[in-house]
Amino acid sequence: MPNIADPILIVLLLTNFFILGTANLRASIRAVAVQGVLLSLLPLQVESHPTVRLFLLMGATMAIKGFVIPALLLKALRDVHIRHEVEPYLGFVPSLLLCAVSTALALLYSDRLPLAVGDRGTMYVPAALATVFAGFLVLTTRRKAISQVTGYLVLENGIYVFGLLLYQAMAVEIGVLLDLLVGIFVMGIVLNHIQREFSSLDTERLSRLREDR
Repeated sequence: MPNIADPILIVLLLTNFFILGTANLRASIRAVAVQGVLLSLLPLQVESHPTVRLFLLMGATMAIKGFVIPALLLKALRDVHIRHEVEPYLGFVPSLLLCAVSTALALLYSDRLPLAVGDRGTMYVPAALATVFAGFLVLTTRRKAISQVTGYLVLENGIYVFGLLLYQAMAVEIGVLLDLLVGIFVMGIVLNHIQREFSSLDTERLSRLREDR
């Protein structure tokens, strides 16, 4: 089978930059959905012989990461009537520069980690490291709660790539995905209540409210 892992991981890195560089929340959610669909194909590269377990893993990953969670986030976006991330804590250009630096460092130094021989020289580890950092950037530098959820999903995608290096433990990954799915349901409810009570999803306003009290 031709190697599809490197092209997929390169697209993953590019979508990290897109998510960090766009103010359009709908486009950001769709980029996360693209990541989910592409990542669901990667188990084909780590399993030498197709099995029922493999296709169940791929199907569950694609359904949850690529369709269910993005659909829930898009619905939450429609319910709260917001479209863009405005005035993040860290601007879009500095965020992109930090992402570029972290991606370069991950590509340069990942081979120095104590990896299995078969994992050296592959894109899995640098792509995972860069994606985890990109997700952390989105999670910590955006004001809108939906943007922060998107950042958490990107971070989880990086953890998923790490998990592929331990394919036999991927049953644990499915458990994490199910927990994340429940978390998204809860987050949707919370977002609706926040929007209804305060007419805003700017988390800085909620912090000021706590300080005033």
